[in-house]
Amino acid sequence: MKKINLLCQELGLTEGQFVCYGDDKAKILKEPEKKLSSKLILVTAMNPTPYGEGKTTVTIGLNDAFSLLGKSSIAALREPSLGPVFGRKGGATGGGRSVVLPEEDINLHFTGDFHAITAANNLLCAAIDNHIFQGNELKIVPDTVCVKRCIDMNDRTLRSNFNITAASEVMAIFCLATDRNDLKRRLGNILVGYSEKSRAIYARDLKVDQAMYLLLKDAFSPNLVQSLEENPVLIHGGPFANIAHGCNSIVATKMAMSIADYVVTEAGFGSDLGAEKFLNIKCPVAQIAPSFLVLVVTSRALHHSGMENLLAHIDHLKHYKIPFCVAINHFSDDSSSDIEEIKNYCSSHHVESFVTNSYEEGGQGGISLAQYIVDNSDSSHYESLYSYDLSVPDKILKIANSVYACSEVNYSESAKKKLEEIISLGVSHFPVCIAKTPYSINDDKNQLGYPKNSSIFVRDILIQTGSELLVVLLNDIITMPGLPKKPNFENMK
Repeated sequence: MKKINLLCQELGLTEGQFVCYGDDKAKILKEPEKKLSSKLILVTAMNPTPYGEGKTTVTIGLNDAFSLLGKSSIAALREPSLGPVFGRKGGATGGGRSVVLPEEDINLHFTGDFHAITAANNLLCAAIDNHIFQGNELKIVPDTVCVKRCIDMNDRTLRSNFNITAASEVMAIFCLATDRNDLKRRLGNILVGYSEKSRAIYARDLKVDQAMYLLLKDAFSPNLVQSLEENPVLIHGGPFANIAHGCNSIVATKMAMSIADYVVTEAGFGSDLGAEKFLNIKCPVAQIAPSFLVLVVTSRALHHSGMENLLAHIDHLKHYKIPFCVAINHFSDDSSSDIEEIKNYCSSHHVESFVTNSYEEGGQGGISLAQYIVDNSDSSHYESLYSYDLSVPDKILKIANSVYACSEVNYSESAKKKLEEIISLGVSHFPVCIAKTPYSINDDKNQLGYPKNSSIFVRDILIQTGSELLVVLLNDIITMPGLPKKPNFENMK
């Protein structure tokens, strides 16, 4: 591995603009430049399967491929959560020859960012409880308190009163804040609950927001590591895409765009979750526009979900007027006839496709894909899917129609009351962040493929006035996952 201080210097960073965590990790302290002219490439995928589609591997391999083409490039990824690391998913550092290093550190404690986010969230919860215990000057009604504690672990016993850290509002704030002043503002704006006179109470009313910022001030600087081929990678923030908005931090993405000519990033799960939120939440908030989209598919995933699942994601991505192509992530047991069938299917829908083999070949395995992006990334006319001025039900219906191919949205009585609360708080202009199963394009995990004209069920809406999101919970989605019957930790030595 290249010494991390040398990599910082190669990126044009001078002493005082970075701090090293040993020889292999660093935090960049430099503020991103205002003029961002690089090409932003978003890697997304079809609906995931138990096999894993290798989206991160393709992302890292693509960054390495740009470097082999002589381009200035950097990747921007999310930090792994300990819950999936010890549970079912495993790490989030890629695989084979397309990995980021040091793998073990990144997948475990890394630079402590998740711990800082957990601590800031739980300080707020402790402040709420203490205020009520110490006389309750603000007259907070305990039953209206809407902030949960969090922990960075899958723990179903804590399900009723805890979120996993990756699903907390503080995590969303951390990733959507555009700078440190915005981070402070958003922390102060977290809705805590209501007073006896139905007045909204915020974190700033408890005078805890500045202390929360102090816990986050070091974590807010993006982390720099490197790929196996010694190319730079920023890893920062880690919201889940099935519950939260599923993208790395805005500050890391903008920093990357101020450093390199090509920035490769990804959004969690399929395009119906991570990409939808990247394109309709992160891009408008950050005021950035992608130049190209890459849709990752695998032969075995299409055997699992059906070829029509690929079409569901093609139809979705066409809405944004951004050039895109399909990356067929090659596995050693793929048959040539299956690969040919996928390529023919893409061609029949007027979409280019490329076989990538970054797992076995590193950057060399993504050369043809990288060259196509270089040649076709100047024709983006990005448009978000909906205007923030629409009513909340209209925003949800727009996503249901355009992304999930659903024709109807049904609401629980609790969700209907939340719609009224949203209007009374004056936050109808917030974007909607839909939490649902990642395994289907709608809210029923058993409906694989491309189901059409079904309905979705809105069970509840979480009003996050700090992150400025309306988190729409569909069907039976939960914000604290559990461990599987055979957790990953059993195989760790």
